[in-house]
Amino acid sequence: MASSDSVPKSMFSPAIFEHLQAKLDEDAQVREELRNIVQAMERQVSSTLSEAWESISKQVETIGKLNEVASKHPYYRYNNMWSREMQNASFAIVLWGWLRSHMPDYNGQKGELFAIEEVGKLLYVPVSLKTQDVFHMTIEEYLHSLISLIEELARLAVNSVTLGDYHRPLEISRFVKDLHAGFQILNLKNDTLRKRSDSIKYNVKKIEDVVYDLSLRNLVPRGTAGA
Repeated sequence: MASSDSVPKSMFSPAIFEHLQAKLDEDAQVREELRNIVQAMERQVSSTLSEAWESISKQVETIGKLNEVASKHPYYRYNNMWSREMQNASFAIVLWGWLRSHMPDYNGQKGELFAIEEVGKLLYVPVSLKTQDVFHMTIEEYLHSLISLIEELARLAVNSVTLGDYHRPLEISRFVKDLHAGFQILNLKNDTLRKRSDSIKYNVKKIEDVVYDLSLRNLVPRGTAGA
């Protein structure tokens, strides 16, 4: 029988777990700092056009703080904490842009859609970075915001009729159909985004039904239901 002296002694050191605990504490501190910023973004949501730009400006300021903190850490380790709020911020901008393009004093083209680069400029953040592990807005976040835009415009089409605005659903129908055609070109790999994009056709149908009903009631020129 081997003596106890021949048994290899454990090299275990409590310092290993002390180091791990320090890392966990550091990670928790980073998450808490990011969470506070994200929660501030959640509170900065506006539902009216008159307040929209002021709300967006506040979001831009908060995103700047998030950018400053998040860019010090690996992006994909924490990005799930703010991805939904980045989608919401992008949605607020593309909706604001679309609504603004229908104001009487607007000199540009009606039905304007901000590209991802334009949204990034307004938020003062880079977009779709592939080689840099820093804060940015992803293509997926932008596409999610476009789906939210379609959902909101479908509701607006219904509400416009209630308010006696019978031309607005026609504008919405043309715009949403163009967006739907764009999504059909994409080969989406993200499961969540792909499943959510399936809902677009239901919103297209919802808007088409509104326009068709207006046509039957002679509230819009016949033949525009399929516009």
